[in-house]
Amino acid sequence: MLMKRSLFSTIDSRTIFTLTILALLFLTTTVYGQSPSTAPKQASGTPDAPVTGTQASGPSKTNAPANIQTPVQTATSTTDNSETSQQPKTEILDSSATSAGVLSTDGHDPILDPPPLPGGKTSLVGGVVSDVDQIRNRMTVAVFGGGHWKVGFDERTHIFRGGAETTQLAIKKGERVSVDTMLDSAHHEVFARNIRLGVAALPADVDGQIIDVDSNRKIVVLRDKIGASPVHFSVDQSTKITHGTSPASLNELKPGSLVRVQFSPQRPNRGLAREIAIIAAPGSVFTFVGKITYLDMHRGILALQNLIDDKNYEIHFNSTRTDAKDSLAVGTEVRIVATFDGPKYTAQTITLTKPPE
Repeated sequence: MLMKRSLFSTIDSRTIFTLTILALLFLTTTVYGQSPSTAPKQASGTPDAPVTGTQASGPSKTNAPANIQTPVQTATSTTDNSETSQQPKTEILDSSATSAGVLSTDGHDPILDPPPLPGGKTSLVGGVVSDVDQIRNRMTVAVFGGGHWKVGFDERTHIFRGGAETTQLAIKKGERVSVDTMLDSAHHEVFARNIRLGVAALPADVDGQIIDVDSNRKIVVLRDKIGASPVHFSVDQSTKITHGTSPASLNELKPGSLVRVQFSPQRPNRGLAREIAIIAAPGSVFTFVGKITYLDMHRGILALQNLIDDKNYEIHFNSTRTDAKDSLAVGTEVRIVATFDGPKYTAQTITLTKPPE
């Protein structure tokens, strides 16, 4: 039994070894036999000739035509065209800025550049900024003389302070401004072409009649002949007071006097008077020469266009005591000596100088 097992084991090992050797030889032969057919061939317009010599033992194959590379080249060309078509291009969204595909904007970008300034006349407006909106580029100006204006501005607006140009952030509420305004009909608003900040208060002229004088506080109250509300102004040592061509003092300012005041408004209805000219004080006598423009014999009132200062004055007279009453008519030129008593002028004498034409 021992001999049989040993022999069986020996034969089995040899058989396995032999089979392994044969398998390796078979694989080597197969590889070397296929290698000639896989070698690259020269490109030509016709199929290659049959293989001769030692290569005949291998499988016979024919190479593909040389133009087999054409599909690869075509694919490459298609890829290049696709990449070219994906390059970024500039497109003009506003068709009105082009004409037959050619720009006609003279260097103006219709999308990024601001539009040109609106046409029309420019008006100067002065006032105080009562509100400002830096987001919507709007401000509200309390205009001197009354009223509020909403004014727009943008990068086209030139803003100055003290002669130097600044930005819109310098516009503050309460700022005194002078604005060159234009009507922007496209946006239905008033547009600011120029804004000047920190403008000094200009002197104001007021003509009226004094209704009260406070000598202790040096405050004078004036009834403006244009406005309905009284105007208060103060007087100090620098205020110049005149009566005609002669200098006067604060004591000569009486209620009922007609005056012309020049002052700088520092706050509403109050300011420091720079000059006060007394035009007429109660009891003063005046001479008027001119043409009658209105006549009411029943009420005893006439209006005279004075040739001296080219102003129209209302003069009261007593029709029963006037010698020239029968000759008075609209258009008649007369010479009147009248007394100012505060509320009105009262004629003392009326002299006819030229009858009406």
